Amino acid sequence: MGTADRGTGRVGRPPGRVRRLATPIGILAAVAGAFAYVGSVDPNEPGHYPVCPLLKLTGVLCPGCGGLRSAHAFITGDLGAALEANAIATVGYFLFAAVWVLWLVRAWRGQPLRIGLAPVWWWGVGAVLLIFTVVRNLPFGSALAP
Repeated sequence: MGTADRGTGRVGRPPGRVRRLATPIGILAAVAGAFAYVGSVDPNEPGHYPVCPLLKLTGVLCPGCGGLRSAHAFITGDLGAALEANAIATVGYFLFAAVWVLWLVRAWRGQPLRIGLAPVWWWGVGAVLLIFTVVRNLPFGSALAP
């Protein structure tokens, strides 16, 4: 069974495997490029990246603070330092990798990527980020600060 070509009404072949894989591979290339840049330009050295606006204006660490240092440590193979800089971001790298592999496999098979999460999951993610942000800004949560 084919798909209708736009504007012509003709029925053609479904998109080929190369076309289906183009988007996930393009996303991986962009992420790999970003990680390669952060891996080569150390965010621990001042002057390379801008300061977090929330941190600069209020002195409060946002959930993303330390993310660049975490990415740099992760890409250079120091998982401990990556977790110390931003544990949530480090977990996010692994989650991204898992979803990307799922996306690639489904694209290879010609199936769409559909991850249907109930609203309770999204509220849970928001709650975890909020708790992480609050705790890392309290004196007893300084281990979560970058």
